[in-house]
Amino acid sequence: MFLDLRQICKNFGSFTALRDINLAVQKGEFVCFLGPSGCGKTTLLRIIAGLDLQTAGQVFLGGRDISRLPPAHRNYGIVFQSYALFPNLSVFDNVSYGLVNRKAPRAQTRQRVTDLLKLVGLPGSEAKFPGQLSGGQQQRIALARALATAPGLLLLDEPLSALDALERVRLRQEIRSLQQTLGVTTIMVTHDQEEALSVADRIVVMNHGVIEQIGTPMAIYREPASPFVADFVGKVNVLNAQRVSGSLQLGQMRVPSNGAEGAVKVYLRPEDVLAHPIAPGDAHVFSCQIEGIDFLGSHCHVHVNAPLLGDQKLTVYLSPNFLSEQSLRAGSALTLKLLPERLKVF
Repeated sequence: MFLDLRQICKNFGSFTALRDINLAVQKGEFVCFLGPSGCGKTTLLRIIAGLDLQTAGQVFLGGRDISRLPPAHRNYGIVFQSYALFPNLSVFDNVSYGLVNRKAPRAQTRQRVTDLLKLVGLPGSEAKFPGQLSGGQQQRIALARALATAPGLLLLDEPLSALDALERVRLRQEIRSLQQTLGVTTIMVTHDQEEALSVADRIVVMNHGVIEQIGTPMAIYREPASPFVADFVGKVNVLNAQRVSGSLQLGQMRVPSNGAEGAVKVYLRPEDVLAHPIAPGDAHVFSCQIEGIDFLGSHCHVHVNAPLLGDQKLTVYLSPNFLSEQSLRAGSALTLKLLPERLKVF
């Protein structure tokens, strides 16, 4: 492994920000720390960077113990949420800052800056100042500056949260493409689940200072390890059920299920409830009534009440074309099919 965190703990007085964090990151991997505000993800990034010291535990980078080394000796580049560019310096001077500090030859520095600006899509902008650039362009310059010294590790602290929605989507794909091109090991902190799902090789889901789950985006979404992960990553329906005699009782519907008997919570993704195709004789089919429809362009969130499931409410995803073809609106009856193999019970 390239980066190895062993039993990292961090206390701020009596408050425990991180508790027993263990994580191994492979060389060239893109890992996202995902979680709500205050979960400890930025604190963990700052410990890796040496900007904060852990209360206990060790940090290894490339097999070397860097737990107590100052930031300048840790071989990483970092991009902050606020860009942190020097407003009085030109783009060239901002990008070359680390190279100048290392006393790199002038010709080599100029060539490196030229290559990086081309790489981040801003060739010929050397003479401009940060104030002349858009937010997305400034973040590209911050990225180029972080990469200038060819670090072994790239740290991104919510780098896209200050950008508008379209620029955020565009830049996150550019960052992923750039990371794959360079092969640089990258850790990104984000609270945006869509961002993490779209760019990461693996996601580390954090909550209240502990790691809830580590896995690929597909595994995190499809096989959540806890109710928190199921609820935080993506949209989910939470239904009340009873487990009796090897079955789950959802209102009047029964589906196979193993486990201890008693009351349980059932988690079901909206896309795992189908409106079509439904064939005669299909199992786990139920009628419901549409209570509301949220149009979101490519799809709609359809909110329904299902008497057969014990008058429980759930949300399903349907296409606008299907709703239009079937003349469905609030108050309409709708037949749905539940996919029991997609039910998660905790």
